[in-house]
Amino acid sequence: MRIVVLAGGIGGARFLRGLKTAVPDADITVIGNTGDDIHLFGLKVCPDLDTVMYTLGGGIHEEQGWGRADESFAVKEELAAYGVGPEWFGLGDRDFATHIVRTQMMGAGYPLSAVTEALCARWKPGVRLLPMTDDRVETHVAVTVPDSGSAAEAGERKAIHFQEYWVRLRASVPAHAVVPVGAEQAKPAPGVLEAIADADVVLFPPSNPVVSIGTILAVPGIREAIADAGVPVVGLSPIVGNAPVRGMADKVLAAVGVESTATAVAQHYGSGLLDGWLVDTVDAAVVDEVEAAGIRCRAVPLMMTDVEAAARMAGEALALAEEVRA
Repeated sequence: MRIVVLAGGIGGARFLRGLKTAVPDADITVIGNTGDDIHLFGLKVCPDLDTVMYTLGGGIHEEQGWGRADESFAVKEELAAYGVGPEWFGLGDRDFATHIVRTQMMGAGYPLSAVTEALCARWKPGVRLLPMTDDRVETHVAVTVPDSGSAAEAGERKAIHFQEYWVRLRASVPAHAVVPVGAEQAKPAPGVLEAIADADVVLFPPSNPVVSIGTILAVPGIREAIADAGVPVVGLSPIVGNAPVRGMADKVLAAVGVESTATAVAQHYGSGLLDGWLVDTVDAAVVDEVEAAGIRCRAVPLMMTDVEAAARMAGEALALAEEVRA
């Protein structure tokens, strides 16, 4: 079975670990979000790609869901001693090595897709990990400057990098728009469209529908390729009981005018793209509502409490895909 998965960070990575357990012999291609990428300390940092790579390769900090296990922060502390920021983005010493290698290779002329393949040669994630594009795309968020800002700026709107909004501000200020800057001019990375065309099924894990999967779909050609592939496209709701399972997806959903409900997210993707949708059992009452929108829907447990639970979720997604296909 050839499976294509669009993935963001923690939720996508943990789902992928379950998918590999559920179908160990499957040929899995992961199209990773790069809109979260940021340049820090002169280095190219790719949080979502690295989270997938570390999680599937056995190097992730399990409790956090991001960063390296057994991490230290001597370099971060030294940078802070020099007064060099930003201090709010905590890169660990082991993690720095990945970003140094990536930046050196890209400086030598290698595209991000080739660099990602080289990094995966060490981690052996057991999937083919592709960035959504080799071009630079960065998600920015239009926010209202909080009163704690300068008196001249307080109350004004400005655009900031998604990482600043998510990590430094913890999505605590109103967001008015989410813009994947550069996406309109970007091209899918080598292998992305081919993997979609050859797939037997396409899965949207419970990743953020706006700044993870939504950013991938914003790259011209990817949404169209999925819609035209002629194979089941099945998603899993990241909203359970009208609240995000993890993180602050409700904040960015509100910024694009989408309610934080399992039904609204399914409708946001649209019946022209999505064939099947899994909601949690607590949202079983919305199954008929989703199906009325032209999307086949089932209610199953969607909490990834461990690898086995994630594997059961993946199995349910594939079962719904077969139902759609039939």
